[in-house]
Amino acid sequence: MTDLNFQIQGEAQTAARFVAGARQFSIVIDEPPVLGGDDFGANPVEYLLASYAGCINVVAHLTAKELGIKVEKLSIKVDGNLNPARLFGQSYEERAGFKHISVDFAPVTDAPAEKIRTWIDTIKNRCPINDNLSSPTPLNFNLTSVEVMEETPV
Repeated sequence: MTDLNFQIQGEAQTAARFVAGARQFSIVIDEPPVLGGDDFGANPVEYLLASYAGCINVVAHLTAKELGIKVEKLSIKVDGNLNPARLFGQSYEERAGFKHISVDFAPVTDAPAEKIRTWIDTIKNRCPINDNLSSPTPLNFNLTSVEVMEETPV
């Protein structure tokens, strides 16, 4: 199977708000007022957690069908703690990202416990976001252009 390419592109609206386009969708990323934003959308780390839950949902339903598991309902909660000290340049003792991420997976299903364990292992193995979060991914950070602002005469 050939690789699929996914991308977003967007622009800063304010110092805390970024509006991204993904296919025909607009994604507003903002911070709550306590972090300098206007609360027009979830913040970047909330979107990361939501994307993980969304990926688990898709893979869970796909693999349940393959394993012959009936899913009547599925609730997923994803949470994590991070220390904002590095983000705000106050300390570099801890990492900037999540210290740990926890998933609470609560299906209503006809599957016995052993089959649920197999199902969860399969989900973790096949979920692209789980793979990206649990394994190093090569990143490229490219500066593509710089526009020099004109100085305003005083």
